[in-house]
Amino acid sequence: MLYIFDMGNVIIDIDFKRALAVWSNLSGTPLATLTPKFSVGETFEKHECGKISDRTFADVMCDEMDISLSFEQFVEGWNAIFIGVRQEVIELMNKLRDQGHRVVVLSNTNHLHLDYWPVQYPEITTSTDFLYLSQNLGMRKPNPDIFKYVLETEGVTADQAMFFDDVLEYVETAKKSGINAIHVTDRNVIPDYFKAHDFSLPTGN
Repeated sequence: MLYIFDMGNVIIDIDFKRALAVWSNLSGTPLATLTPKFSVGETFEKHECGKISDRTFADVMCDEMDISLSFEQFVEGWNAIFIGVRQEVIELMNKLRDQGHRVVVLSNTNHLHLDYWPVQYPEITTSTDFLYLSQNLGMRKPNPDIFKYVLETEGVTADQAMFFDDVLEYVETAKKSGINAIHVTDRNVIPDYFKAHDFSLPTGN
């Protein structure tokens, strides 16, 4: 069986409000003024697909939020979104691998974060068989092609895969692709899922 895990708010807790708080402090801009100007738009999506540079991304985002920050200050805030690893999920991932299953990450991410989280949270990388990252693939969820790519690369059919993600749209797209998918609405969803199944998973693929 192939188990596909999203990263943010699935394996690791993140909160973009933390980035805004840092940028507010560094730029002297009230948080209430800054917050409505931050959006996950075209620039954000292009960056996650590796189609624009980190500095271009930082410049455009600062322009959109109407704040003046150095590149280093922008990155400081950008990396502040990470809170900590969900250790219970890491343990489940390792247990799945011990039982002979394939465990991979499928995440919309970007080069700046890719420079940060593998160093700060190495257990994510060491608990997975492979990392499928939008930055490297040139496409991002919910593009159905990214799910097709993972399945074909892994050599499994959709019914042999299980996907966990915190974004409902991505879960629904995975389901349309025939993948078993679970919407992770809080940190109890994944542990509860495996408890409900008594973790009595057959070994192998």
